[in-house]
Formats: sequence, structure tokens, C-alpha cells
Amino acid sequence: MSVMELRTLEYFVAVADEGSFTRAAQRCFITQPSISAQIQGLERELGEALFDRTQRTTALTDAGQVLLPYARRCIQAADDAKAEFSARAGLLRGEFRIGTGGGVEHTTTPVLLGELRQKHPGIDVVVSEAPSKPLLDMVLQNQLHAAVIARPPDPLPASISTSRLFVDQIVAAFDPTAYPLGDTDPLELCQLAQHPIITYPRTSALRASIDRVASAADTEVLVSCAANDVRLQVSFAQQGLGVALSARCDPALIGSGLTIRQITPQIDFEKMLIWRNDIPASAPLRAFLALWNAAMNVDEALSADLTLS
Repeated sequence: MSVMELRTLEYFVAVADEGSFTRAAQRCFITQPSISAQIQGLERELGEALFDRTQRTTALTDAGQVLLPYARRCIQAADDAKAEFSARAGLLRGEFRIGTGGGVEHTTTPVLLGELRQKHPGIDVVVSEAPSKPLLDMVLQNQLHAAVIARPPDPLPASISTSRLFVDQIVAAFDPTAYPLGDTDPLELCQLAQHPIITYPRTSALRASIDRVASAADTEVLVSCAANDVRLQVSFAQQGLGVALSARCDPALIGSGLTIRQITPQIDFEKMLIWRNDIPASAPLRAFLALWNAAMNVDEALSADLTLS
């Protein structure tokens, strides 16, 4: 009975990511016939084809789709194990995998990732961008060590630890020539709901916050354009396609030329760092959390000083 090798799984993931045996071979620094032979051996071992080779592009079969998350977890577990033993030897190496959505560009998050690289140059930072719900799932599946997400409406699993980054609110952004809503600030949500709305997709926790407040206000918000990237929301609003309901903190709103108004009832949301607490934290995650906790404690101390003064 043969046993799957980690290297073969790495080749399989490379082909899946690249959609090409040739590009995967270049990425893995081996020849195309060699990577094809490795994949064929894996298919013989599993008894099913992993790729559909009848199309112009190399696509995963149903069996390949089943194997892919297992293969990623095996590779990531091996990387974490190597990082742990490097840490035991006094040198941090490996990957730190973190996910984020938009609106954190001007927070401490990029600064701390830069500090992590400066302090531990052997750690490679890999950032994934997605809405909050997929990011939470990726942390739960250990595809990511941590993620910055908006707090979801439902309680988080007990296996997830959190640390608050900031609290902000949703604002309305619109072209006043297309939507002359006057100088009122804040604008009533029920008034905004009479116009086409541009905002986040249903996979976003920010969308859940908007829907929750709208429901409590007995207001129906009909979304005509949904995009997680606020730059796209801004672009749609600049074209007069609707009123954007966007995170106030997002830098895409700065210099957009759109009119920005607060909303009543106020739609608040919380951004926070999440990570799993039911498995040992990897060495790169421990290093990042040490920097994060130090920065958050400084922020809290500054806030306390300002309050006292």
C-alpha cells in the first residue's frame, strides 16, 4: 500500500492553483513531465482522476475538489511544524497566514505585520483578502492563523478568541447631482432606502449589520449593486448608480468627490482580530500576538490618559 507524500500534495495544490501543469512545474522548479508523473501516481493511489484534462484549461474533478482542502491542511500543518522547531532552535521561520477585508489599511494591522517581518525576517507574511464569513471559516479550518473581520451577528464559536481593533459605523456616500438628498445630517435610513443601494454582499458581516438595523427600523433596503471592495462601491456611486452604504473608515471614501452623510438609526460595527484557541498557537502566530497585544495595551493606555485629562 502506497502512502501519499507531502511533496506530491504540494505538486497537486500547485496544479490546482495555477490551472496548468506547465505553470505548476515552473512554480515548483521541476519539469512538466515530472509533475505529471507525480499527479498520475497520486491518481492511481486514490483510484480517481483529480484533474479534467479534456478541457483547454486544467480543472479539478469532483475528486480533486474533495482532496484540495485536505492537501492544503497537510501542507500548512507541515509548515507550522517546521516553524515550531525553528522557534525551539531560537530562529523563527515559516509562514504567518492572516486574512483581512477592507478598511484596515490605516490601522495598526499593516504596521504590526511590518514589525513582524523586521523582527523575524524568517517569517513570510501571506495575506488573504475576503469578506468576514469566509475568513472566519478559513480560520476555523486552520487555513489562516488569524484574520481581521467584522464581528458577525451570531455568536462566535467557543474555539475562537478575539481582540478588538476598532468600532466604526456605516455612512452614506452619493453623488448629490444624481441624488439631491439635501444638507440633512444624519440622513434617515428609510429615506435612503427609497433609492438604489450599493453596499456589501451577503457574505459580509457589515451587510448583516445593515440588514439588522434596517429590520429593527421596519425598513427594507434593496441592494442593486453589491461589492466587498469599497473602491468598487465608490466607483458605482460616482456613476450615479445608487447610494453607497460603506464603512466610514475605508480610505476609498477619501477624495472620492462623493457627499458623505451619517445615517440614523446609526449602524455600528466592530472590527477585531480572531484566532483559534483550541489548538496550540503556531510560533509565527505567537510572535504576531505578542506585537498585537503590546500595541493594543498602548492604545488602551493612551485612551485612558485622554479620558483622565
